[in-house]
Amino acid sequence: MKSPRIVVFDLDGTLVDTAPDLIDALNYVLDREGLSPVPLASARSMIGAGARKLIERGLEVEGRAVSVAELDRLTRDFVDYYADHIADGSRPFDGLETALDRLQAQGHRLAVCTNKLEWLSKLLLERLGLSPRFAAICGADTFGVSKPDPAFLRETVARAGGRLADAIMVGDAGTDVGVARRAKVPVIGVDFGYTDVPMAHLKPDRLISHMRDLPDAVASLVLA
Repeated sequence: MKSPRIVVFDLDGTLVDTAPDLIDALNYVLDREGLSPVPLASARSMIGAGARKLIERGLEVEGRAVSVAELDRLTRDFVDYYADHIADGSRPFDGLETALDRLQAQGHRLAVCTNKLEWLSKLLLERLGLSPRFAAICGADTFGVSKPDPAFLRETVARAGGRLADAIMVGDAGTDVGVARRAKVPVIGVDFGYTDVPMAHLKPDRLISHMRDLPDAVASLVLA
């Protein structure tokens, strides 16, 4: 029996515009430390490496350094607050659900490979009604590794019931292109996500600016 083709997605900045709730949680933590909030527009590029890194970047803006123990405490506070507000302002990117419908109708299986914690990822996708679409939802704590470690993508594809040779990665940042390249998997970049390096400069195999273009980009890679 032929293995299904797996389309693996990053989450924040690729499937869902999570910036409003992530930056709200960051500013909650900063406010408790007596620090100024970071503006949403300028903070979007801080997202993508997990909660701990987001907090570190937020503190750097304020010129603040903290101990490992303090960072652990701030991360716990962030996660607790974020979990309670995870879908207040977060929404799927325009055209996402139609694109996923088309991919599934074409026989593709879908999975998520994100540096967000697994339980938070599942909670968010459940709140947005998206979780049933994915054969696997894997986070930075699922296998003990995070992107761009190729083992993360390899194990995600396996959990979704596919083979790495039949996988395509979709993401918005350097970690997504990096994990795909290291795993020798083709990658589609979206240019509307969270990255301090423009996706075009990262040279994905295909570049899209709207989710409506995703099914055709996937089809072109399958043919290639």
